[in-house]
Amino acid sequence: MKKIEAIIKPFKLDEVKEALQEVGLQGITVTEAKGFGRQKGHTELYRGAEYVVDFLPKVKVEIVLTENLVEQAVEAIRSAAQTGRIGDGKIFVSNIEEAVRIRTGETGVDAI
Repeated sequence: MKKIEAIIKPFKLDEVKEALQEVGLQGITVTEAKGFGRQKGHTELYRGAEYVVDFLPKVKVEIVLTENLVEQAVEAIRSAAQTGRIGDGKIFVSNIEEAVRIRTGETGVDAI
């Protein structure tokens, strides 16, 4: 099993969700996040005072899936979230050792 974590722009969430559904994935977890990378934030003007917005709003999408779907899911996220501009985000893939469905006690792939 693998876990995909994608940090994307908030307005791209619906497109990413639809792309993942087309691949055949049903369950995703979405968390609001703030952060910065190469973008390094930007300055804004409020009531005549300039201030720096360091942490930009992002969305973190998490999916646990079988290894045979990883490439399709990563490509679906990449193509749906891409705008071609700085700050599009990142995708991380990591190993999952175990999964347990709390309701039934199922483990492994059966739990996802």
